[in-house]
Amino acid sequence: MAKESMKARERKRQHLVDQYADKRAQLKAEGRWEDLQKLPKNSSAVRLHNRCKLTGRPRGYMRQFGVSRVTFREMANKGLIPGVSKASW
Repeated sequence: MAKESMKARERKRQHLVDQYADKRAQLKAEGRWEDLQKLPKNSSAVRLHNRCKLTGRPRGYMRQFGVSRVTFREMANKGLIPGVSKASW
């Protein structure tokens, strides 16, 4: 389980990215790089890191489901993810 401070930091970054997305796109289109550099660093989308929605684990993230591989396996074994079943042959 990730520390709550790390989860909060990611949420804060996501909020800043959403808040400044239109302004950043407009400044990039106009080529106003000086004004773009005056915006907060964390308003850039490249500073975001994918984390598991339930545990906050930063590695082994599965984009399609939004959770880590460990959480995905637990949920799949319990039957909580529709359409996913354990393979057997």
